[in-house]
Amino acid sequence: MTQTPQVLALGEAMIEFNQSKAGEPTYLQGFGGDVSNFLIAASRQGASTGFVSAVGNDQFGQLLLELWRAERVDTSTVRVDANAPTGVYFVSHGASGHRFDYLRAGSAASRYAPSDLPLDTIAAAKVVHLSGISLAIGVSACDAAFAAIEHARNHGVKVSFDTNLRLKLWPLARARAVMLEAIRATDICLPSWDDVTDLTGLTDKDAIVDFLLSLGPKVVALKLGKEGSYIATPDERRVVPGRVVQAVDATGAGDCFGGAFIARIVAGDDAFAAARYANVAAALSTQGFGAVAPIPNQATVEQALAQC
Repeated sequence: MTQTPQVLALGEAMIEFNQSKAGEPTYLQGFGGDVSNFLIAASRQGASTGFVSAVGNDQFGQLLLELWRAERVDTSTVRVDANAPTGVYFVSHGASGHRFDYLRAGSAASRYAPSDLPLDTIAAAKVVHLSGISLAIGVSACDAAFAAIEHARNHGVKVSFDTNLRLKLWPLARARAVMLEAIRATDICLPSWDDVTDLTGLTDKDAIVDFLLSLGPKVVALKLGKEGSYIATPDERRVVPGRVVQAVDATGAGDCFGGAFIARIVAGDDAFAAARYANVAAALSTQGFGAVAPIPNQATVEQALAQC
């Protein structure tokens, strides 16, 4: 990729091993990571994108680099760490549902430090995106995330933030303190309903967006699943209805929404038009299995929009 990415994301991608059938020792290899899914979604909608992260100097790291290059995500700001592994997780299936087991402690991405940040690339972007997971994976990674936020804002670059609360990574009290501090420096907040009710203790969507807007964001896009999204600015708010589809797997749908939403913001849409587009993209992504493969491209979303 020769042009400077318009949309950058910071965080961790991982290799997934998903059990093919309950009780059997066979696992299918795939890819995971919220910000990686976000970038692939944005790229498929036509945005120029880049990842600010690290992978291990191992086969798994190579697989991730190959994935991003195939998806036109710039990898020039991905560090290859010879002293730490690429994170891995396993999905097992049983009577009680899915079980997730993570091997990410000490991963390359968790060791990412403020001194590793590509400051010129951040300053030249239009949007820098992070998530709650970006802040939770390690102390140095969290410090890097806040340094990236500060550098972006000092150079007039918008910051977007997806809550993506994972209580396996940190306790709620710490998550609340750190994430709300990040939201104070965010221009576009992309919370999910379950995350934000836990973080705020609120259960009314107007009370939730009032609280988030009071922290500083100019746009809140509250994801409501199949109902669509509740979009709020200081001047206007309304539900943008979702697209009704026959969903088979909602894995990564929120990441797809975020990537599509930011891609459309960068393209010049207002928040309500961007949400209409992103709702359709996210709905279409639930019609296949996995987080990456079903993400639609721009032509597919536009065709579906034309049929609304």
